[in-house]
Amino acid sequence: MRLFALFLVVPIIEIALFIQVGGLIGLWPTLAIVVLTAVAGTLLMRSQGAHAWREIQRSFQEMRDPTGPLAHGVMILVAGMLLLTPGFFTDTVGVLLLIPQVRAAVMRQVGRRITVSRMGMASATMGRDPHRPPYGDGVIDGDYVVADDEPRPSRPPVDLPSEIDDLQPPRPSGGPGTRGSGWTRH
Repeated sequence: MRLFALFLVVPIIEIALFIQVGGLIGLWPTLAIVVLTAVAGTLLMRSQGAHAWREIQRSFQEMRDPTGPLAHGVMILVAGMLLLTPGFFTDTVGVLLLIPQVRAAVMRQVGRRITVSRMGMASATMGRDPHRPPYGDGVIDGDYVVADDEPRPSRPPVDLPSEIDDLQPPRPSGGPGTRGSGWTRH
């Protein structure tokens, strides 16, 4: 419902502002302001977007939490879209979002409404029993090779398929309920 109200109210505000500003300064100056704000907004968005991209890359390189730079980047993108949209209200909101202090204030306000209850892969845990392992039954199937501690003498190349067959792990014996997994020797 809020989204519907937003799509209804914003165009009404824009139309009212176009009428008011056009009545004060005329049609051509009004259109010139709209075009100039779109061009200036695009240039500002490109420079600030490049800075935000560098901050995102730096946070990944330094193994820091990238949510701050990512949020700034998203808000810069939204600011650019608002500046490209013809209108005075959207231009004002877009210019405000290009100011780093305003973006920080928006992030604080949004951050107060968000609570993180669990970190991790959301798709693996959504709609599942929290006491059950997220992937299957918790059994990990894999292969291993026992490496000797002593260095091996160099050997001529061997036929890999037959060597791989020789390295197959022992298979479990018995059925369900048998002790041991077959990976250890008793």
